[in-house]
Amino acid sequence: MKVLLAGANGYIGTRLIPVLLEKGHTVVCLVRDKRRFRENSDFSNRVTVITGDLLQPESIQEMPHDIDAAYYLVHSMAQSSSFADMEETSARNFSNALKNTLCRQIIYLSGISNDSQLSEHLTSRRRVEDVLTEGNAALTVLRAAIIIGSGSASFEIIRDLTEKLPVMTVPRWVNTRSQPIAIRDVLFYLEAVLLNEKSYDQTFDIGGPNILSFKQMMLTYAKVRKLNRYIITIPFLSPKISSYWLYFVTSTSYSLAQSLVNSMKNETVCQDDKINQLIPHECLSYREALELAFSKIDQNSIVSSWKDALNTGYLHTGFMDQIKVPQNGTSEYKVKMPITTNSDMVFNNIWAIGGNRGWYYWDWIWHMRGFIDKLFGGVGLRRGRTSSNRISAGDVIDFWRVLLADKANKRLLLYAEMKLPGEAWLEFKIVERGNEKFLSQVATFRPNGLLGRLYWASMFPFHIFIFKGMAKKLVNYNSEAI
Repeated sequence: MKVLLAGANGYIGTRLIPVLLEKGHTVVCLVRDKRRFRENSDFSNRVTVITGDLLQPESIQEMPHDIDAAYYLVHSMAQSSSFADMEETSARNFSNALKNTLCRQIIYLSGISNDSQLSEHLTSRRRVEDVLTEGNAALTVLRAAIIIGSGSASFEIIRDLTEKLPVMTVPRWVNTRSQPIAIRDVLFYLEAVLLNEKSYDQTFDIGGPNILSFKQMMLTYAKVRKLNRYIITIPFLSPKISSYWLYFVTSTSYSLAQSLVNSMKNETVCQDDKINQLIPHECLSYREALELAFSKIDQNSIVSSWKDALNTGYLHTGFMDQIKVPQNGTSEYKVKMPITTNSDMVFNNIWAIGGNRGWYYWDWIWHMRGFIDKLFGGVGLRRGRTSSNRISAGDVIDFWRVLLADKANKRLLLYAEMKLPGEAWLEFKIVERGNEKFLSQVATFRPNGLLGRLYWASMFPFHIFIFKGMAKKLVNYNSEAI
């Protein structure tokens, strides 16, 4: 069967592709930019990639005519006045484009929304469901609550809170009940309903066997990790204060924190077990889902992470257009460091930069810069990186976005997603010319007006020490000796 996947670069989509391929399906991935698709993945040569922006209907008219089914895994957690309209427009354009194909089924992963008064985001999910029913193809909706898996937003937030805070004073929404489900079970259901005629024009709630409050989830996490944690509920914390609390303590963005807090007023518990009547399946318990996530982290095999999603207000669709660092109207700070050791070892150091490894020199300064970024509403330094030994274009490394990860030419190019009065790039490259080997490290800044120029001038003295020190450490750092 030929399956179209919209949202192939997302947290769920990236994990669903190999599941579909293993079942023998032909997969067509709809992405906005082929350059961001993980070309070096194990399945890169086994899928067809087409480009199109769902907000621009003219760009998705050339859908493959012979597709049998389509997955719509496009979600937005942006907090803006227009996000609901954008989600509706995106779904409508997708549905209209499929009318010109042989598609028999659309599968949409939504959120459990059984309360009478829903949050803005759950209301938007329901509206997308309504829009997709207007198409020619039958619609199958799977509604999930909190998804637990390595790299999922929910898991990362629970982990951040529980690992960092021995004693927590928390808002009352932590007592709202939910029915978490393991990412493995979500993927099972997504594949199991594919072209299953009994699932056509049906909506199913999917969840694990446990109904837990967010507080219970954190305490269970603490037990699994053998941590003593104390949680004190404060009933008068406003949603805005709660959002800031979540934003500063965890690696989440403020828009995501705000969306999660607003949605936490709704219980997300399965209304029935229709899905089990159609597709009998024993889901992992919450504790088992946690342990599976830990095993993936320990094996350094996190397939995808919510943090790799683009940040609204920064790069939007065409972030890969920044891959060519501008030459005009920019300021640069270059470091050329001779390599007297193995150049492969030096490049391995570059490849491991950020996350748990840190930035090699004056790491406390980087953390201070991340904290300042958080104060101004930026992403901060807590996002880390998805994998300690793999990097692909589009990945996140702390407050940087990977634009180019070229192992063959030993080059890494990063683009800053921190709050700045301008744009910034950081490039690492190993250069070998005859008998000469050196690390080329270039920081480039394109200022936005006078404020940008003043910012670069004020930071320049720090750059002299930080970038020189970092280059020296990259050349001489030997992880095997530690």
